[in-house]
Amino acid sequence: MSHGPRSGLAAVSSALLAMSRHLEVRDVLKTIVASARDLLDAQYAALGVPDDHGGFAQFVVDGISDEQWKAIGPLPRRHGILAAMLDDAAPQRLADVRRDPRFEGWPSAHPDLADFLGLPIRDGDEVLGALFLANKNCPKPEGACGFTEDDEELLGILAQHAAIALTNARLYERSRELTIAEERSRLAHELHDAVSQKLFSLRLTAQAAARLVDRDPARAKGELQQVAELAAEAADELRAAVVELRPAALDEDGLVATLRTQVQVLDRAHSARVTFTGHGVRALPAAQEEAVLRVAQEALHNALRHSGGTHVDVTLERRGNGAVLRVGDDGGGFDPHAVRRAGRHLGLVSMRDRASGVGGRLTVESAPGKGTTVEMEVPGG
Repeated sequence: MSHGPRSGLAAVSSALLAMSRHLEVRDVLKTIVASARDLLDAQYAALGVPDDHGGFAQFVVDGISDEQWKAIGPLPRRHGILAAMLDDAAPQRLADVRRDPRFEGWPSAHPDLADFLGLPIRDGDEVLGALFLANKNCPKPEGACGFTEDDEELLGILAQHAAIALTNARLYERSRELTIAEERSRLAHELHDAVSQKLFSLRLTAQAAARLVDRDPARAKGELQQVAELAAEAADELRAAVVELRPAALDEDGLVATLRTQVQVLDRAHSARVTFTGHGVRALPAAQEEAVLRVAQEALHNALRHSGGTHVDVTLERRGNGAVLRVGDDGGGFDPHAVRRAGRHLGLVSMRDRASGVGGRLTVESAPGKGTTVEMEVPGG
């Protein structure tokens, strides 16, 4: 192997343990790529999970900065060497990928790759992804590949365990989604039964009060008091249901991890680059965390659907015992006063209500051509 036997075994063991610690698919992919690059001492590493439309549902890289990745542009399509790894399900070890007849070029901002080692990640007959490394950090004779047969064997071992880790992570996510769906279905039935009964009683009592208004005002007053009590009970039922419908990920993972996961999903789903940074945020009361998450979701929706920007940045940082959320984009911006005059609030009223409802405040800075920044500050517990 390219590492000494002792250090090689220790490195492989460390990589396998790291993969087994993660349950989120995105975290598993990142660990696989980082472990492969470190194990084989390569300059670059990447892993693509194919979709059903000739592209990649997920594509994780290591060795490239966020700025470089943004400059490269949209996710690659399945062609050339990438397609060969997925379609032929065979390893690819090349002295210079640029001289391979299947090479079809890359974007101008793409780093220059030379020697190349790639292979599929397989679960039985299913190809889960394509894992590849480029530019081995070692002396290479002219026209020779830095990656060896031992490197290919080592990467094959890693890929086998990566398939197990990735399959387990997918099963975990599906299980959690089913659990959430079942729980929400149960709550929906309970909410329907409880509130429907209250509203039915409310309607009958209101009808009785209407008939008594003229001939027995005193009894009508009593019926109206009952109407008020039933309405209050119905409102309590709704509030209780809303509390129970709090996103499960908040309870399981906390605000920072939940925001990071949602940002990663949006980053994969949109052409704009979406990034997240968290700084020393402590756990907040449940109501505050819920409000921050909802405001972040609304602000992200506005930025990705309406701003036309190429980059949306989400930050969450500690301030005293509380936290500050910022969602900024480099899009077209708008005149907040003109939006209010036109009656188009872009969810601003809802976001302000959520902030004030937990003792926080929300500000929006924007101007035509200057992008938009939504900032929400909430106190701690």
